[in-house]
Amino acid sequence: MNSTIAWITARGLFGRRRFLLLFPLPLIFIGITALAASIDTADEFATPVLVGIGVAVVLPLVALIVGTGVLGSEIDDGTIVHILTKPVPRWKIVLSKMVVASAVTAFVAGGSAFVAGWMTDGPKLGLALAAAMVIGAIAYCSLFLALSVVSRRPVLIGLLYIAIWEGLLSNVVSGTRVLSVQQYVVTLAQKLAGTDLLMSTVKLPAAIIMTVVVTLGGLYLAITRLRSFSVAGETS
Repeated sequence: MNSTIAWITARGLFGRRRFLLLFPLPLIFIGITALAASIDTADEFATPVLVGIGVAVVLPLVALIVGTGVLGSEIDDGTIVHILTKPVPRWKIVLSKMVVASAVTAFVAGGSAFVAGWMTDGPKLGLALAAAMVIGAIAYCSLFLALSVVSRRPVLIGLLYIAIWEGLLSNVVSGTRVLSVQQYVVTLAQKLAGTDLLMSTVKLPAAIIMTVVVTLGGLYLAITRLRSFSVAGETS
């Protein structure tokens, strides 16, 4: 990882207006959890709130905003050229931006998940849900970072993936769940917490393997695609 690129990426991310979009979702998530906990039992609201809002909405949307922003915005406005002309290998550029995106997403989504999980069933569930969200953040950011390099409409494609594939098909067609990051997160959280409040539909080995595949696949695709941006005098 290149610390200079990571610092520039973080500074650019925090300086953009889209960063303000990260805060409402976690706050709404925590607020709904608090409200549900005050009027209902954990058995009744854990899945629709923790999974339906936290895992299915907050995590992927935050990852989409951050993951497509750390590199995609530089490609759109042409400032990527300034980085590509530096003698920095492409993999270090991608990895540096991936680390920043994952850290921000994990902090925002994982932090709110910890609070929501604690309010639902104590610190064990909070820690388990937060840990699973951190792992999911890495997978999602890798996927959306790759989308920002291979497509000019990464946000649109990301939204379609979240809404149609994960939100619709994975709940109707069981075979698609093995290709859903959302399902990996639920499985990891359920196994780590050892609770029946969360219902996992993907086996733990499959969730672990597919999380690694999605993460490494996204990084490989982003690095490979970025190498096609030819700038004279740089190192690939």
